[in-house]
Amino acid sequence: MTGVAHGTAPAPVRVAMVGLGWAATSIWLPRLCRHPGYTISAVVDPSPGAAATATGHGVDAPLYPHVDELPAEAADLAVVAVPNHLHASVAGRLLSRGVPVFLEKPVCLSGEEARQLAAAERQGGAVLLAGSAARQRADVTVLRETVEKLGRVRHVDLEWVRARGVPDAGGWFTSTSLAGGGALLDLGWHLLDTLASLLGPVHFGQIVGTVSDDFVRHGTAGASWRGDRPVARAAVGDVEDTARAFLTTDDGVSVALRASWASHSATDATRIRVDGSAGSALLECTFGFSPNRVARPGVTLTTDGITTDLPVPPEAVGAEYTRQLDVLPGLLRDPDQRGRAVEEAARTIDAVERIYRSARAAQAPVPTPERQP
Repeated sequence: MTGVAHGTAPAPVRVAMVGLGWAATSIWLPRLCRHPGYTISAVVDPSPGAAATATGHGVDAPLYPHVDELPAEAADLAVVAVPNHLHASVAGRLLSRGVPVFLEKPVCLSGEEARQLAAAERQGGAVLLAGSAARQRADVTVLRETVEKLGRVRHVDLEWVRARGVPDAGGWFTSTSLAGGGALLDLGWHLLDTLASLLGPVHFGQIVGTVSDDFVRHGTAGASWRGDRPVARAAVGDVEDTARAFLTTDDGVSVALRASWASHSATDATRIRVDGSAGSALLECTFGFSPNRVARPGVTLTTDGITTDLPVPPEAVGAEYTRQLDVLPGLLRDPDQRGRAVEEAARTIDAVERIYRSARAAQAPVPTPERQP
């Protein structure tokens, strides 16, 4: 990263935008272009329309069709927003060449990919930073501060349930081979990351889970607010639209998780409840960008039968992503960050893999006992 002279403001972080899909063009490019702490120094995308897309967003920077062609000295940070199955390989290539990486969730799709990222980080001496926007929300911050007043935490409910919101139905998002999974990897990763921000690093001793696909096969369940094209019923995927799990940490905290791309609900809503020995706190809001949201985020504290509404600062939809950009330069300069994102990702993907294994075991046919003669 460009050095900082004594008494002067830090130079803008030079960013290589890797991938020009929905996450890049809807979330990261607009914010990076507006943020005074960043400048786009390169773009990487193999698609024929990449140059026009970059220009349409006001980006005037060299375009490279492959990440291996990006000169290591061309950027202080690579923001990687490619399809899930490419996350670990693209980030690993950059890290091993000494290019710091900010990687959208899910950071990896398996424990083996987490180990590969750790090795690449060590090889190149660069740092991996991971997407964790939900931690930066104002309402999550209020909840986190409230958890400190609850005594010993006993139980946490984590829910992100959309009314209609299957992303890119019939595209890579709904293909196991390209996405790695469905709502659990997409929404559930945010929920588990938020849990870690509330309780600190957690290890799960027991995990059971189940998944279902009642809505992913309906063209009307798509996330219209993403601008996705409606798809025919035949253009379906093989991932889950809903995952439910019950987990217990090594120190005895129980966690109930539900992540749903679509449901019978009328509103897309996120609900996080933390029960402690001295009280309970509840956050009700809507994570993400859906316009079908809870009208106003709210956090309440309940003790001895009395519920108190806590003040939550108002903020625009998506403000958490800008706030994440605010803190990234400091994280880049912090040597203690090296290895931290990989460790957190390894814990998260371990939980995800165990939920999927439990779900597969529950769905497996039960052998019929043979009759004794």
